[in-house]
Amino acid sequence: MYPMKDSQPGKTLRQKISSRFLQTDIPFIVYAVVFFTMFMLWRYQAHAELAIDFFVELGGAAFTLFIVDVLLVRSKTNRWKVVRDELNYLIARNVNRIRDGISTRIFNFNPAIDPTLPEARYLDELGIRRTEFLNEIAELDEDSVIEKINDDDLFTEQSFEYFNEKADEIWNILNMKYSDYFHPELVSYLISLNLNLKDLCANIRQFMKSKRFEGKRKTYQNIGRQGAAVSIVKIVVILNALKNEGYSETAALQLSD
Repeated sequence: MYPMKDSQPGKTLRQKISSRFLQTDIPFIVYAVVFFTMFMLWRYQAHAELAIDFFVELGGAAFTLFIVDVLLVRSKTNRWKVVRDELNYLIARNVNRIRDGISTRIFNFNPAIDPTLPEARYLDELGIRRTEFLNEIAELDEDSVIEKINDDDLFTEQSFEYFNEKADEIWNILNMKYSDYFHPELVSYLISLNLNLKDLCANIRQFMKSKRFEGKRKTYQNIGRQGAAVSIVKIVVILNALKNEGYSETAALQLSD
């Protein structure tokens, strides 16, 4: 599920979003038309003097376009660097929070880690254990996930509000003014994450119908569990992919971080 399109080997999506700020605003077709016209003027010189004049003028225009474009791109890169870095951090923090929420609220993830470790070391170890845990979850089928789900924590109004809020936060990122600079693969991941978080909320609601309709209690609970298990696996797969692409960061513990 959600395979990576490795068009630039060795580059993560986080690096790709940065490179989009370095791209030209002048369409390639403009350069193509200019150079094609220059070639045609040089190739067919029925009126040599006029053709040479046009050739020189077009050459100067192409050179000016190229130089001005390079300067504009470089200027835009410098001006938007802070915005670019903050966008990356915003996405990474949201992904990290959702990874923590999935692990804790759904599976009651609480690994045995030495509490006497320094805080930074403790967080690093917790992150490693959580990554291993979520990698395992991503490989499970629905029935295995259902066995691990903590019903009392997941199928509650508090969990519904939490995951619905996270879905809305992802949607707000996608609708930011600066999202035009996102790499298409990143947009695809974020849209899928939003949709599956909303599906998880819908499945929580299905399970909670069992309290309203006692005669169909088992049916609604089974529907809610089954649907939630499917959504959870899809969410975890997306979160793991985003982490592998550089989008998962814990909050800073020191001002120097």
